[in-house]
Amino acid sequence: MFNNLLIAAADLNRISLASWDWIVIAIFFLAMVWICWDVSRKKKETSGDYFLSGRSATWIAIGASIFASNIGSEHLIGLAGTGASAGMAQAHWEIQGWMILILGWVFVPFYERSMVYTMPEFLEKRYNKESRGILTWLSLASYVLTKVSVTVLAGGLALNTLLGINFWVAALALVIITAIYTVIGGMESVLKTSVLQTPILLLGSLVILYLGLKELGGWNSMMDICSAQPVNEFGDSMTDLMRSGKDPEFPWYGALFGSAIIGFWYWCTDQFIVQRVLSGKNQKEARRGTIFGAYLKLLPVFLFLIPGMIAYALTKTPDSAIGQQLAAALGLQADGTVSNPDIAFPMLVNTLLPVGLKGVVICGILAALMSSLASLYNSSAMLYTIDIYKRKHPETEEKKLVLIGRIATVVVVVLGVLWIFVIQRMGKSLYNYIQSVQSLLAPAIAAVFLLGICWKKTSPKAGMWTLIVGLVLGFTRLITMIVNPEAHNAFTYIFNEMNVYAFCVWMFLFCIALAIVVTLCTKKPAPEQVQGLCFGTATPEQKAETRASWSTWDIIHTCIILAFTVAFYIYFW
Repeated sequence: MFNNLLIAAADLNRISLASWDWIVIAIFFLAMVWICWDVSRKKKETSGDYFLSGRSATWIAIGASIFASNIGSEHLIGLAGTGASAGMAQAHWEIQGWMILILGWVFVPFYERSMVYTMPEFLEKRYNKESRGILTWLSLASYVLTKVSVTVLAGGLALNTLLGINFWVAALALVIITAIYTVIGGMESVLKTSVLQTPILLLGSLVILYLGLKELGGWNSMMDICSAQPVNEFGDSMTDLMRSGKDPEFPWYGALFGSAIIGFWYWCTDQFIVQRVLSGKNQKEARRGTIFGAYLKLLPVFLFLIPGMIAYALTKTPDSAIGQQLAAALGLQADGTVSNPDIAFPMLVNTLLPVGLKGVVICGILAALMSSLASLYNSSAMLYTIDIYKRKHPETEEKKLVLIGRIATVVVVVLGVLWIFVIQRMGKSLYNYIQSVQSLLAPAIAAVFLLGICWKKTSPKAGMWTLIVGLVLGFTRLITMIVNPEAHNAFTYIFNEMNVYAFCVWMFLFCIALAIVVTLCTKKPAPEQVQGLCFGTATPEQKAETRASWSTWDIIHTCIILAFTVAFYIYFW
């Protein structure tokens, strides 16, 4: 897929930027330079200052950083491409503002009381040091081999498509620029630049959405065209969110529950996201940051996936000159499918936007790339520094830990770039591979965190063995999918032929059952070990602190987000 997209991108007419576009881009970079210079003047004396911004972040910075960290180039390229090829099916993974609310309302009090820096550190307190080690190395491997590399790859592709910049030049420039301000400022740079980047990203995407619907003739035109395009032999169309249980790609039960399991792992337990919450000055700011982030998370379906559907609908509009350009670029086939869907968003920028607005949208794309990369660098560096280096060298001075963190960031950058040379040869399996990794790693981690919080009797051995067995099963499925054996038996059905999201659901249930069985057979944790770390163990003082951290307005905003999510499912059901 990677090489095919570069070939398709090479055939496009590049964006012709006017003076106003370059002025907008220049202003964006000057603002970034000023923020980084301001942050660099403040000394980062301790690892807490560097990795968690001294635990002083406000709800605006937390919410903006949650959103900006989540929205990367894979959304601009991949999500819009999914909208152009499969329609609403991928929306399960994106309409998950309600899942961030679980982080704020359920997990924030336990994380805040534990005063941990990382999620592996929390597992050590709740379970044992073996659980911490497993999660640390797993997280680092997944960041370097998937998230960093994919973000850089998709970012280089976007800039190659839009501006004609050589892929590797664009990719390396993004990596180096982002690494510089992340290494210099740590979490404070990530938070403050996110406050700048988020509104730019939102503005640019809203412009694309508005102009796309205007060119197409409105929302109803898009729905009519997309609802007429079948996606399987069971009567489902591009506008159906809930597809037949026999659909090979997105069966309703796998998409609905599998996305929830992956979402729970990502939003409530992954260092990449939770680190933003840990930087909050108190429970109140952290929770309100998650509520703000949940509001923002309602937008990607409309800002990225819907524009992909608009691009597809335009290809089926013969009286639109823009539609004809899109049909050629996306590779519209006789059966109504498209062969190059991931070109959708860059092509909308290329064909729809007037002078000046192109610069804004390009800044939005750059913001998505840089914010996501910066968060990845900082989280990876923190995991190595706190969970690996400091554990082996507990007496290390705080200033040295900051230095180690900066060196670790550089190492992550180098490893991420080197891995691109490997994934360049993976072809069409790239995005399927990454989705599979998330689907296969999430169940065990989600089960361990969920039971650890909800059931105070969950034993240390249960946490450790659930992680080990779950990850062995997950990697077995991954290897079998790559090898793709020709034999057909019970093993190959479970570990290769079964829909990957359905496998995710069954694996999660298995991990829950395994943890319960091991708990019943092993020694329970001492009361002092789980004090304040799970339900039923908080002191009266801790309960009072948590109750004082939320108000009626927090509940109202939570209900609004939940109501919107329900309405979305009803509309696209």
